[in-house]
Order: sequence, then structure tokens, then C-alpha cells
Amino acid sequence: MNKKKFSDKNKTIRISDDQEKILSEKFLKINSKTSAELLQNRIINQDLFKVAEFLPEKFVDLLFIDPPYNLSKTFNSNKFNKLSIDDYTIWLDNLIKNLMHILKPTSSIYVCGDWLSSTSIHLVLNKYFKVKNRITWERDKGRGAKTNWKNSSEDIWFCTFSNDYDFNIDEVKLKRRVIAPYKENGQPKDWENNLSGNFRLTHPANIWNDITIPFWSMPENTEHPTQKPEKLLAKIILASSKKGDLIFDPFLGSGTSAVVAKKLSRNFTGIEIDKKFASLTLKRLEVAEKNKEIQGYKNGVFWERNTLGLQNKKN
Repeated sequence: MNKKKFSDKNKTIRISDDQEKILSEKFLKINSKTSAELLQNRIINQDLFKVAEFLPEKFVDLLFIDPPYNLSKTFNSNKFNKLSIDDYTIWLDNLIKNLMHILKPTSSIYVCGDWLSSTSIHLVLNKYFKVKNRITWERDKGRGAKTNWKNSSEDIWFCTFSNDYDFNIDEVKLKRRVIAPYKENGQPKDWENNLSGNFRLTHPANIWNDITIPFWSMPENTEHPTQKPEKLLAKIILASSKKGDLIFDPFLGSGTSAVVAKKLSRNFTGIEIDKKFASLTLKRLEVAEKNKEIQGYKNGVFWERNTLGLQNKKN
């Protein structure tokens, strides 16, 4: 059988059967109570609900959950069938209850969802945690709908285990163009002027429209159908953790949270039931050993979309 040929500009990370076989030997399997040290910077290729009881107590600083949304969707070897809102709420409640024991009292929790899943997410998180905010980010990809508004946004619910938590505001400011530059005594007020235009660092809001969905010409892109962008995870990890902290992702997918954690000098543990996706994570982690770049983030600053290329034109 002829292998499909791709353009030289196609940077999508793919994995062959032979690569998957080799990489899968590096997975961790747990069948009894284990230590945080054993799990650090490891990928577990098992069913979350079958191993959750074996996870250590209070070892997670930042919990990032990107669960199956309440849609009928196939993820390579696994399928999630759409449930009623009540049943999805029960499913999600069971998930959170299985993970409560792994959280430190200072933990932050982020849970992803679409407009429909968010109904259940808010109810469940409010039951167990202190809900702080709902981030809505623009996911403008895919075809438009003919009988409805095109769905081009997703939510990320931010909550904490207690009122004692980290939030590093200066780590996640956004560098944006200044449309109406204001001056005080003839000098720029809270902005800088350079050859490429006027920019200021702004406080991050809960509307994110500076995110680019991974696509075929981006080096971070994989074959995973719902891959989260590295820039999105970088915002979350920088805001709600410190270097050396542990990021835990129970639905790891192709590994964006682990890869970004590694690039930003954090530790990680992830669980992914699908062997191919878990292998893609290991392949991406190998690349991250040498390449620490995150698209849209450079020199400690998040740049507004399509402005990063202007940074070298400063006075």
C-alpha cells in the first residue's frame, strides 16, 4: 500500500506503528498504590477510572482536565457517546470525586468544555471547589453551520481547592497594539513606541482571542482531533504554578500539557488510555528536549496574534 504523501510545509507530528511499539515500552503501568516520585514526568497508558485509587495523596499543584465533551465523538480507539445533561453531570461528578485525594490544599484546577458541557461543569465544580472564573477562548476553525450559529468558542473553568493559591499575574500579561496612544506630559502613558508600532502590556482577561488552533503547518500539530494549543496551556501553567510544581492531566491526549510543562520547567504526570496518542506525547517530549519554543510566547511575553514577527523591528 502506498503511503500518503504530504507537502514539505506540512509539519504535523505523526507516528508509525514501529515508533509506537518502541515508545509504548516507556509507559508506566500502575496496579497498586504508588508514590509521587515514581509518577513524576511519566505517562500512564491506562484507564483513568481504573487507576485513580492508586494515585498518591496530595501531590498535584495544578490539575488540568480536558475531558470528553458531551458529544458523540471517536478518539482513535475510544468513543464517547453523548449523554443527557443530567447523566453527563453524574459522569463528571464521579470523575472529580476520583481525583479529590490527589490535590494539595493550594491546588488550582482548570476544566475544559464547550457551551453544552459547561452547564454540567459549573454545577460540579461549584460543589467541590471555589469557582473563580470562566475563560472563553476563540476556536475559530471548521465549517459554518447552516441551521445554527457556528460554534467557534470553548470554555475553561478556573477554580481552586481553597483561598490559598498561586496566581502569577505578571507572567501572563499580553503585549497588544495600542490603537489610541495616550500621552502624559508628551510621553507615552503605559505603552512603548517602536518602529513597528505602539504596544503595551495589558492584564489578561477571561476572553482569549489571541489563540491559534494547531494546524498542519505548525510544528506542534499532531493527528489528535481535539488538540489544545501550546500557547493556551502556557497561559494556564504560568498563571497557576511555579517552576518545579507538578501538573497533572488525566486525559492527556497528544500531550500538550506535559510538553508545555516541560518547556516551562515544571514537572508533569499524565494519563492517556489510547496508546497512539500517548506515544505521540512521548515523541513530542523528545522534541521539547531541544526546542523550548512556544508559538506566540517569547522573551517572557505573550504577543497578540500576528504581532510576534514585529518584535525585531524595535528601535
